[in-house]
Amino acid sequence: MSNPVVTNQPGAGGYGTNVQTGEWSTGLCSCFSDIPVCALGFCFPCVLSCYTANKYGESCCLGCLPGGVTAMRTHMRLTYGIQGTMLNDALMICCCGFFETCRMAREVRIRNGDITP
Repeated sequence: MSNPVVTNQPGAGGYGTNVQTGEWSTGLCSCFSDIPVCALGFCFPCVLSCYTANKYGESCCLGCLPGGVTAMRTHMRLTYGIQGTMLNDALMICCCGFFETCRMAREVRIRNGDITP
């Protein structure tokens, strides 16, 4: 008796979109595509990080922990099939924190079907 050969890997499922392009749904500076999220991120970045973690299915405390947003970005990228590296995740959060946190929130909202890209 032989084992079946897997020729296709399963993709991430259960999200509002099944598009696996290897890229984020929106650009880094696409704040005007979801103004409420960017306004929240500009005024209260920690609150937006907690909101994003909660919408992503993690504890809202993850957004306030040192390295928590970077870990969430890495997990989100791997779950959604987005290309990148852990070093890039850390650099994006460190250097472009506001914009990246807003993009992560938009990504979760798009994947949950809350907004359209």
